[in-house]
Amino acid sequence: MAQNHLEEFREDLKEFHEMTRKFYNKEITVPEYKSFSGGFGSYAQRGGERSMLRLRLSGGEIDKDKLQFIVESMEKYQISMAHLTTCQTVQLHNLTEKEVCGLIEEAWEHGIITRGGGGDFPRNVMCTPLSGVAKDETFDVLPYAKEAADYLLGFIKKVKLPRKLKVCFSNNEKNEPHATFRDLGFVAKDNHTFDVYIAGGLGNKPKFGVKVAENVDPSKILYCVKTMVDVFTEYGNYTSRAASRTRFLQDTLGVDGLQKVFAEKLEKNLAEENLDISVEEVAVTKTGEESTDENFLGNARVTKQKQFGLYAVSCHPIGGVIEDDFFRKLYDVIADMEEVKLRLTPDQGLYVINLTEEEAKKVLALTADESGTEFEKSTACIGADICQVGIGRSQAMLAACIKRVREEKLPSDALPAIHISGCPSSCSAHQTAVIGLRGAKKQTENGPKDAFLVMENGCDRAGEEQFGNELGVMTVEDIPEFFVELGKAVADKGLSYSEFRKQYPDMPAKIAEKYI
Repeated sequence: MAQNHLEEFREDLKEFHEMTRKFYNKEITVPEYKSFSGGFGSYAQRGGERSMLRLRLSGGEIDKDKLQFIVESMEKYQISMAHLTTCQTVQLHNLTEKEVCGLIEEAWEHGIITRGGGGDFPRNVMCTPLSGVAKDETFDVLPYAKEAADYLLGFIKKVKLPRKLKVCFSNNEKNEPHATFRDLGFVAKDNHTFDVYIAGGLGNKPKFGVKVAENVDPSKILYCVKTMVDVFTEYGNYTSRAASRTRFLQDTLGVDGLQKVFAEKLEKNLAEENLDISVEEVAVTKTGEESTDENFLGNARVTKQKQFGLYAVSCHPIGGVIEDDFFRKLYDVIADMEEVKLRLTPDQGLYVINLTEEEAKKVLALTADESGTEFEKSTACIGADICQVGIGRSQAMLAACIKRVREEKLPSDALPAIHISGCPSSCSAHQTAVIGLRGAKKQTENGPKDAFLVMENGCDRAGEEQFGNELGVMTVEDIPEFFVELGKAVADKGLSYSEFRKQYPDMPAKIAEKYI
């Protein structure tokens, strides 16, 4: 992180301490504090008695120094819960006034700026998690994500955005960070350039992005970032928060108009600004031996890297929740391993990269108790137990579904990973999930009950993007039974869920009918 940003924002922490003191002394309201504290990556949790702090981790990368800071902070403040977010960050939860004020200072000292982690600011810049090590990538986009992240921090004090701005970089068709439908997305191409998409987003009135530039030289990416900020500040809605995200520019300007405005402003910035960058990919110097162990190579959690003899190991804590001493155990295992890092994924998992076979087996053994099936790799927002705006208890819903499905001992691929959001904000990206749930209420003969809207057949792959179909609303009691019945139907056919959905496209909706 550039030192000028560390110093630039350090003075702001004094105001954070003062406003946090006022909030815990009941001198200001929850909404008043939220409008301020979000800009520092911190929010009060539901009930207003505890806080969370969101660490800004560009591209979702955590080196060993940052991991050590997280570990020691959790031990120092006895933090029992951390949460991996869908924006590739780590949230630390259940903090007191003293703890959140101490942590935010100490994060600064370790090069972790939380400024802009929430509120109407440029958010954490996202990236394909295995960028730089994946064998099938076009090229390594992580260095460009970091350059963009550093550049965007410079707008925090200079520009007032209508709402938050999410930027990401993708280097393959999996489109894990959703580059084709973020506020600004860069999609790497085989010719070592980027296609640029803008004004996409999930939530209320979701939209896929608009392609506004093709074959952009990587050295020119900051001109595109500047142009997106210019377009958003000139044409974004400052009067209605409900309509102030970039996706609504497609309504106000039209797709053709948006493309025209972006092209004009980009041309102007290319002529007037000096934003060229020169980036060198970070070379991994470490090598290992190619494995001949078929059991190791056949493990679904092992990915062979493009670097000779090196491997990445994936891990997916259920619901993205890190409890107890998991990070401590992981740090102790990798502390002496050369060039090993963590990469967070947009679906609340993580990879440990740059491992030799021997090192990878140690990490596999440590993480063996985590989610073992596709269904258990599901994504869930933090939910209404903690989030102020949540409707549904996402984490509790996921736990209930996993518990019930485990009781039936279904095949590991009988159900897909699902995405659960506690409210319409779509923090878990339920709208483009194979099966997605969104917090709701359902009127019954016994009165309103906690429920979730169920969506099915969404897709987030580049070139295949589509929103899921709404099947209807199910109560929280019925949803686990729906998944059991669906999983049994798949198992009875001897298929994986994806094969089942292709051969019997109407069956998920048919099974859902009795629960809706």
